[in-house]
Amino acid sequence: MPDLRELLLPEHTAVVTSEVQRGVVGPDSILPELAKAAEGMVDNVAALLRGARAAGASVVHCTATRRKDGKGSNRNARLFMAVRGSPLAPTVLPEIGPDDSDVVLVRYHGLSPMGNTDLDAVLRNLGVTTIVATGVSVNIAVTNLAFDAVNAGYQVVIPRDAVAGLPQEYVDAVFANTLNLVATVTTTADVLGAWQ
Repeated sequence: MPDLRELLLPEHTAVVTSEVQRGVVGPDSILPELAKAAEGMVDNVAALLRGARAAGASVVHCTATRRKDGKGSNRNARLFMAVRGSPLAPTVLPEIGPDDSDVVLVRYHGLSPMGNTDLDAVLRNLGVTTIVATGVSVNIAVTNLAFDAVNAGYQVVIPRDAVAGLPQEYVDAVFANTLNLVATVTTTADVLGAWQ
């Protein structure tokens, strides 16, 4: 495992939140089971963001949205069809921000915070080489983010207690058999400790 202090030097690290927003894990969730699974995660994401800002690391919020009429959004997967007709509130949860120094990126399409979005260009412009991935869901977006980031040459750190998915057995299997092969899996406390 790489040395976390070296890997997480604030000048080249960004905490990226995936869909930690009202319409996904907040009070307006169109996915209530996922919101319930993410309840304990939000406090850890908030702690990571406070630590990142204090240390001088970047914070980027990646949210997803869709219009009620679905214009501009995908329709080619069962997930998209299940939420059709539901507007998706992209507002970042107030518990985590956004702070004036944060960047907020909203996407209308796709499953990944990075694939075919502005995230890669924004991170490169910020001088980022290490991404701390947080949010939801391990089932889809967080795992996509890890793969896309590794393919683009980034180091990826995932604090296991700052992400969520469901069911828990599946999340455990994804970490054991997939994410630990491409990312440094750690905890919120260890990331915060590296910044102290």
